[in-house]
Amino acid sequence: MALKSLFRSFRGPMVPATTAVNFEDAPAYAHEDRHALAQLAVTGTFGQLFYAEPKLELERTLALARRVEPAFLAKAAIHAREQGNMKDMPAVLLAVLSTVDTDLFRAAFGRVVTDGKMLRTFVQVMRSGAVGRKSLGTRPKAMVADWLNTASDRALVNSAVGNDPSLADVIKMVHPKPASLEREAFFAWAIGKPCDVALLPEPLRAWLAFKATGAGEVPDVPFQMLTHLPLTTDQWAGIARGGSWQMLRQNLNTFARHGVFEREEMVRHVAAVLRDPECIRGARAFPYQLMMAASAVGEGVPEAIRDALHDAMEVAINAVPTFEGTVAVCPDVSGSMASPATGDRKGATSRVRFVDVAALVAAAMVRKNPDTAVLPFNTAVRPVRLERRDTVMTNAARLAALADGGTSVSAPLAWLVDKGKAPDVVVLVSDNQSWVDASSAQGTELMRLWGTLKARNGRAKLVLIDIAPYGTTQGAERADIVNVGGFSDAVFRLLADVAASRTGPQHFTSVVEATAL
Repeated sequence: MALKSLFRSFRGPMVPATTAVNFEDAPAYAHEDRHALAQLAVTGTFGQLFYAEPKLELERTLALARRVEPAFLAKAAIHAREQGNMKDMPAVLLAVLSTVDTDLFRAAFGRVVTDGKMLRTFVQVMRSGAVGRKSLGTRPKAMVADWLNTASDRALVNSAVGNDPSLADVIKMVHPKPASLEREAFFAWAIGKPCDVALLPEPLRAWLAFKATGAGEVPDVPFQMLTHLPLTTDQWAGIARGGSWQMLRQNLNTFARHGVFEREEMVRHVAAVLRDPECIRGARAFPYQLMMAASAVGEGVPEAIRDALHDAMEVAINAVPTFEGTVAVCPDVSGSMASPATGDRKGATSRVRFVDVAALVAAAMVRKNPDTAVLPFNTAVRPVRLERRDTVMTNAARLAALADGGTSVSAPLAWLVDKGKAPDVVVLVSDNQSWVDASSAQGTELMRLWGTLKARNGRAKLVLIDIAPYGTTQGAERADIVNVGGFSDAVFRLLADVAASRTGPQHFTSVVEATAL
């Protein structure tokens, strides 16, 4: 008779053997190339992370970009920009695409390069030699020149802000042939040559006059073109009064420094704009942006403005789906999750950490699904009490405060199995770098415990939201296990697909694949 301890029977699907190790040298599952690139596309920021250096992340990105089909590469670049709201990654993917398929590059260029900042980032990547060339090349040069000639006056004026490279550097690199006398004047002004000022865009003419005299109304130009000017408090208040939702969100501390919020009517105005549902929808604001704004506000920002950000979050989470049946959401609060979500980047490190993003997803899920069980974990489930009536950001901060310790991604499933529970949906938000639960048995501990839970509830689905670009998972992809990546509101739309049973194997990859070219 064979040993029962080795050959005991079990219910549920076979646990697949692991195919990789994670950064802790613990067993894990490697994503196939398209999924791995899609995950990097919506989580990679080329910053210093807990487990990965920028150089390593770039090397992985370039290797994957060259292994997938050019069409998928083009779609990943567009998806990263349009759905993932990423900054550097779309430019890197577009730069690689320019070296492998010029027709697809041309098709994707306008979808990725949507403003002057992305144009400069693309040129910077190409000129760095990172993708194998230090010159732009014929087609990329033509596309950049065409953008400079066809962009609106507003887009051109906005693109004049920024350096390394500056707009002047870009113009000197590509030598665009002006399509009009007005564009010829703008190009000359941008590179510091004499020009007919009367032919410049009206906002730029107004800015030049205002800069010279300090008289008249504050011109309608990018905020950064005004910050070094000696403006009065009245003028700062005028800027705030005419500011868009996004501009106000991004510059609350600046307005506070210049005395704008010492005026009660301005406090009321800015708070009203920030919490206005129509303004929030028009700005395509998503919860992560609001969390960044709330984490960055200084002491000089009034409580009424802080309250407005909390109210705005309640509006922004409308993308979070409601689920039929029972739900458990499990944010990873281990020590590795304390890395900044953008990685450590000189001059651009976000105050928002991975654990804040995970906590935000959990708190938003609770708001839309009040009966959700919340199981924060590191090496084990950490007890926490969330007040259902508290705001999303208050509950998210309560969860994020638990960050510490090692990682056992299977801990929430162990807790559920031990308690005899089998929810219909389990959502786990993590960097997937589990090591405390590593063993020599086949598969990961998460997969073994998931088999036990599935034996109790055959309808159960597991959603693994990966918010770090590390490339492995603890849950093998199959019909009842969905791996998704990212930390924009696109994640909530993917959760909505799960809620509506619009999922299957490689769902995340298929979402990227569905991007139209």
